[in-house]
Amino acid sequence: MFPMVTGFINYGQQTIRAARYIGQSFIITLSHTNRLPVTIQYPYEKSITSERFRGRIHFEFDKCIACEVCVRVCPIDLPVVDWRFKREIKKKQLLNYSIDFGVCIFCGNCVEYCPTNCLSMTEEYELSTYDRHELNYNQIALAMSVIGDYTIQTVMNSSQIKMDKDKPLDSRTITDY
Repeated sequence: MFPMVTGFINYGQQTIRAARYIGQSFIITLSHTNRLPVTIQYPYEKSITSERFRGRIHFEFDKCIACEVCVRVCPIDLPVVDWRFKREIKKKQLLNYSIDFGVCIFCGNCVEYCPTNCLSMTEEYELSTYDRHELNYNQIALAMSVIGDYTIQTVMNSSQIKMDKDKPLDSRTITDY
């Protein structure tokens, strides 16, 4: 008889615990009903990227000294640097520089360790193509910057909204920022 009573007590405790979990999840669901949707209509609206976003790499041909530091620090040996040694001036002359973004993992090591700062990360993240060979950018394609489309509007992220200290928290709206 004693094991049967213990079984009923355990069953009752488990039922109460399950009801508590269901009640907590229901309260969380109800708390989300008052929030505004955070939907972005992607092709026509784009969110502003964060400050340290790692997008496509921008390359400045004139600053590069062909030291190949970017190739040595890259985990997959991705940048291809072609150069020749000029005996008259005793320096390397850069002939070609290319990166295949189909393979790049956007770690940012090449940008971080470049001694002449000829590499930088842009905010461009739309690199989709129908052919993977179009993702192999040479120094001319890397030097191009993306021109913004005036028909596309940017949308603020919630992390970029700065809190106004003069207004109380509940009286602020998204238009105040």
